[in-house]
Amino acid sequence: MSKDFYCGLDLGSSRAKLVLIDEDKNILGQSITRSGSNFNTTANNALNKVLSENNLDKDNLIATVSCGYGRENVEFANAHKTELGCHAKGSFHYFPFAINVIDIGGQDNKIIKIDENGKRRSFKMNRKCAAGTGAFIEEMAMRLDLNISDLNQIASSAEGLVTIGSYCTVFSATEVLEHIRNGKKVEDLVKGIFASVVKRIIEMDSFEDKVVMSGGVVQHNPLVAEMMSRELGIEVLTAKYPQLTGAMGAALYALELQN
Repeated sequence: MSKDFYCGLDLGSSRAKLVLIDEDKNILGQSITRSGSNFNTTANNALNKVLSENNLDKDNLIATVSCGYGRENVEFANAHKTELGCHAKGSFHYFPFAINVIDIGGQDNKIIKIDENGKRRSFKMNRKCAAGTGAFIEEMAMRLDLNISDLNQIASSAEGLVTIGSYCTVFSATEVLEHIRNGKKVEDLVKGIFASVVKRIIEMDSFEDKVVMSGGVVQHNPLVAEMMSRELGIEVLTAKYPQLTGAMGAALYALELQN
């Protein structure tokens, strides 16, 4: 007899993340794809792909919860939750104690403070500018003519660090091009870009508890978490799949709908 399962969807501005879990909160399947221009189509395609890859029957899907930028566009979702709630729930699932969650998204950064019971105490978001976000890093990679998947390896080989002083993505791009013209090493520039992201986040809030980082930037660039740890002087934790944290939180909410 097939197991029942539950679906969590995190539909961000850049990537759509999907997680299927069973009643014991084990991950049965997962997907990360571009969000595209039709969130409902993207969600359906992602679900069907994960079902097929893991030999799961859609009739055993009990409930779906969606979060993120496109959460209300998913027609098969039973409920919608905020990104903040899902990232908090997903993070606390892996780290069940008082934590500060830092989520670096495609268009914004979130800092969520959670108490020892998993309750959200406060949050802050940076929506004024794309500087310090995933979009900022993608723009810088394009300016340097680098594959975004290579950035972590490139930055890890840096012997120095070029400080990026601008607070605007557009001005930062101009600054990076100026550094290139002046002969700065690419690896030092990439590490400087990571340092700029870390600096923007640290300026947002104080961090008195343990820190957990989530989001695609950290999943693909673990050096960012290491640099954050050095700057804060504390260990920075990450789940096994940081980019799926919000989707995992949504799946846990879906499980609770039936309890």
